[in-house]
Amino acid sequence: MSDIEIARKANKKPIQEIGAKIGIGSDDLLPYGHDKAKVSADFIKSKANDADGNLILVTAINPTPAGEGKTTTTVGLGDGLNKIGKNAMVCIREASLGPNFGMKGGAAGGGYAQVVPMEEMNLHFTGDFHAITSAHNLCSAMLDNHIYWGNEQEIDVRRVVWRRVLDMNDRALRQITASLGGVANGFPRETGFDITVASEVMAILCLASDLDDLQKRLGDMIVAYRRDRSPVFCRDIKADGAMTVLLKDAMQPNLVQTLENNPAFVHGGPFANIAHGCNSVVATKTALKLCDYVVTEAGFGADLGAEKFLNIKCRKAGLAPKAVVLVATIRAMKMNGGVAKGDLGAENVEAVNSGCANLGRHIENLGKFGVPVVVAINHFAGDTEAEVQAVKDFVASKGTEAVLCMHWAKGGEGTIDLANKVVEIIDAGKANYAPLYPDDMGLADKIEAIATGIYRADSVVMDKKIRDQLAQWEEQGYGKLPVCMAKTQYSFSTDPGQRGAPTGFDIPVREVRLSAGAGFVVAICGEIMTMPGLPRVPSAESIMLDDDGNVQGLF
Repeated sequence: MSDIEIARKANKKPIQEIGAKIGIGSDDLLPYGHDKAKVSADFIKSKANDADGNLILVTAINPTPAGEGKTTTTVGLGDGLNKIGKNAMVCIREASLGPNFGMKGGAAGGGYAQVVPMEEMNLHFTGDFHAITSAHNLCSAMLDNHIYWGNEQEIDVRRVVWRRVLDMNDRALRQITASLGGVANGFPRETGFDITVASEVMAILCLASDLDDLQKRLGDMIVAYRRDRSPVFCRDIKADGAMTVLLKDAMQPNLVQTLENNPAFVHGGPFANIAHGCNSVVATKTALKLCDYVVTEAGFGADLGAEKFLNIKCRKAGLAPKAVVLVATIRAMKMNGGVAKGDLGAENVEAVNSGCANLGRHIENLGKFGVPVVVAINHFAGDTEAEVQAVKDFVASKGTEAVLCMHWAKGGEGTIDLANKVVEIIDAGKANYAPLYPDDMGLADKIEAIATGIYRADSVVMDKKIRDQLAQWEEQGYGKLPVCMAKTQYSFSTDPGQRGAPTGFDIPVREVRLSAGAGFVVAICGEIMTMPGLPRVPSAESIMLDDDGNVQGLF
């Protein structure tokens, strides 16, 4: 059966039963139908002083067309931990409509390791992304309105930095001219759209601790500059209060369930290639109060998602993971070793060995954060024993262990070995998490620390204008912020065609943006876009309703 067919046959329990498993009463749930609900802010506050469980991060090698299965492994591990008698739940991100209708497909896991309701999760869900889009664009409208009605803040219309957002891939909106058509429409200026998941509002929602923190962070966002280059904040145009109102419900984590009726929080969704790539701090910290083991994921490869999880989210939220699971597939190893997608079905141990260089670099990088790593081999039917053994031997040479996982076909039963290994790692108490760089390192040096230490670039290419901008932000008091790299997910370099573990390259930084409310500086590298485009044949062409009203083509 296909993923969507498996999801439709799920024996879902009422969401109140799922909440009861982790101590959430019916009065503390705001149901959205029978199978999903938001958790009340009052309940979350009541758990503030409870002890924390153990946090487990799931990340992956650089994505390839062969597939890796990071979310599937996250869900499978959560089910596996419950299978061995542990009190565990998963925390993952919500799906963006842009890639769902573009080329990525859904984001709820796969096979028998899925979170349900899958269709709703991949479409409108509980409306969080729409709320973020509306709040962001309310700020845009109030900014232009402020300029139109006298411009009390003396905003330089040439230096408006707040763009608009849309939860869709639409390259035509990357760069536009707004307010054309005469005096009644305002002052014409150049602007553009980003995708909602790249919005600073999304980042803030996922990093804020509560509604008060949310409003403060929204007020701290820089929306424009005056002629003297002094910043104009969101609070200066009085947009932060109304934005908080729009985001009130969106701040509450969404409770759903796996196919095996284990609890899952699905909340927030910043991309890892253009944002910080983690689910919300509120969801993760709440889960840690409710369960002994919490499995969460970071987006895309470990060089992007895990790096940002460990350098940004953990630093900001005071989190310290006890173990990292690094997901790889035999197919992806062969593709990294130079095998074409059409030839992946044939056994090729030599290509597997060659492709393991990508896996090895991620293992080495994760070790720099002081958290023990175990590799999960996400099994595909065509994998041979010799190929699997090649990966196990390689991983052993790196000082850790690879565990074969069959969760796609068997659900939690297929990850029992992995679950036992993760518990063993945590019980050994070897984790000693620390970020890659200190707060007081210069912004340019932080960018270089990631580029050379994680990507293994020779150097970072930044022109004088960018370095001067970073220096100016340091003078304004933003020098202690972490950096968020916006870069292709397909390679350690900025060239998506360079698979494996490339060397001998530079990282060009073409733009930097200050996310003062979220609390990080974005470095846009290479040709990465904060508004993606649709592929030649978008997934939307095959998504439709059948005669029975069921969604087809989503998976």
